[in-house]
Amino acid sequence: MPAAPNNFLGLPKELSEYRTANVAILPLPYEATTSYAKGTKRGPAALIKASQQVEFYDEELDVEPCQVGIATLPAPAITRMSPPKAVARMQKACAKLLKDDKFVIGLGGEHTVTVPLVRAMSDKHRNLWVVQLDAHSDLRDSYHGTPYSHASAMARVTEHANLIGLGIRSGIVGERQNLRAPSWIYYAHEMLENPNWQNEVFNRLGDHVYLTIDLDFFNPAEVPGVGTPEPGGFGWYMALDFLRRLFAEREVVGCDVVELLPLKGSTVSDFFAARLVYKLIGYKFFLDKQK
Repeated sequence: MPAAPNNFLGLPKELSEYRTANVAILPLPYEATTSYAKGTKRGPAALIKASQQVEFYDEELDVEPCQVGIATLPAPAITRMSPPKAVARMQKACAKLLKDDKFVIGLGGEHTVTVPLVRAMSDKHRNLWVVQLDAHSDLRDSYHGTPYSHASAMARVTEHANLIGLGIRSGIVGERQNLRAPSWIYYAHEMLENPNWQNEVFNRLGDHVYLTIDLDFFNPAEVPGVGTPEPGGFGWYMALDFLRRLFAEREVVGCDVVELLPLKGSTVSDFFAARLVYKLIGYKFFLDKQK
C-alpha cells in the first residue's frame, strides 16, 4: 500500500513507506452532522500541510520520532455516504491497518470518526478503555435524528469500551449518572480545583487505552480553529503532562485528533494539531514504561 505523496511531515520515501512504517496516519475528512461551524472535513489536509513545517527533532525526547516510519494513507471515500455506511467503511479501513500491526492515528473530521476506530480497536483489544480529551461530553443517544452524530460519539463508544472523559465543559443533564460503571467523566472545573485528579484517573483506568482528542479540549485562545469552541480549556503543557504519563503508564493502542476547523488567514490551529500528533508518536515509541 503506497503512502500518499503529500505525507505527514513531508517525509522522504525511506521514512514513509507503508511496508516498513510503524505508524499509519489515516485521514478521515468526514463531516455529515456538524451542528455549528462547518469545515472540519478540511481538517486532515490542513493538519498534514502544516506538519510539513514541523521539525523532525523533538527537543523534549531528544530524538527524531519520525525514524520509526510514518505512512500517510489516502482518505477513504466517505464524504458522500450516509453516517452508517461511512462508519462501516472507516472501521474496515482501520481494521486493515491493525491487521498489518500499525499504530493508527486517525485525523478528523468531526468526532463521529472515533466510533469506527474504537470498534476496530475493540475487536483486537479486549477490555478496551477510551480516554477522551474534549470540551463536550458527546453522550447524547442521538442528535438531529441520527445516533451517529458528533454529539453522540461517546454514547456509541461506550457500547464497545469503557470511557474516561476529561475536560468536559458542556453536556446534558444526568449524563454522568447514566454512564455504566466503571466509566466516568471529569468536568473541567473539577480538574482545576483538584490537584489529585490525575491520580484519580489512573486509579480507574485499565491497561489498554485508545486516546481521542477533540481539539476543543484546549483553550480557544490557543486553538481557535475548532468546530464548536467553548470558553476555558487547557493549555499545551498541562495536556502534555497528562499525555506523557498516560503513554508511560498504560498501553495506548491507537488514537485520533479530531474537529480541526482550518481558519482563513491563520494556521495556528493547524500547526498546533500537527505538533500534537507528532508528540503522540514520540510518546508512544520513546517513553520508558513506568507501570
